[in-house]
Amino acid sequence: MKNTINISDLILQLGLLPHPEGGYFKETYRSKGFTNNPWHEGPRSLCTGIYFLLTSVNFSALHRIKSDEMWHFYAGDAIEIVEIDLEGSLILTQLGNQFERGQVPQYVVKAGHWFGSRVYADGQAGLVGCTVSPGFDFADFEMGERSELISEFPQHHTLIESMTRV
Repeated sequence: MKNTINISDLILQLGLLPHPEGGYFKETYRSKGFTNNPWHEGPRSLCTGIYFLLTSVNFSALHRIKSDEMWHFYAGDAIEIVEIDLEGSLILTQLGNQFERGQVPQYVVKAGHWFGSRVYADGQAGLVGCTVSPGFDFADFEMGERSELISEFPQHHTLIESMTRV
């Protein structure tokens, strides 16, 4: 069963912009409070939140951040989160509302894990939310480079090629 959404209308209604890793986003929350942690350079907001829209013609390339990121499913088709943990194990998670198919409405990607996402199977688009704590800052963002990731995780060569742009 497809959960269709009108992509153009949604981009306009939510004021979404292109995201550097792929897809569209809009920051919806940034806490006024700050925290200092040894793994961040300088203070970070306690928490941030975004809308994030992926379509079948784009994907979120493999990247990592220095904070935990909680994903929340909102509408449309399921999103597959592709993750490589600190030991090099591959984790595939379907974010969606078809629970009988093993999909989950919420998932946390741990800090430091390489991850990306894409619309699952033959879906057209999915709208999710992402909450990052401590809050997201581009200073904590690292885009994966294909050759380096393949060198580090040769067992995931094919997947890395499909989830990177450079």
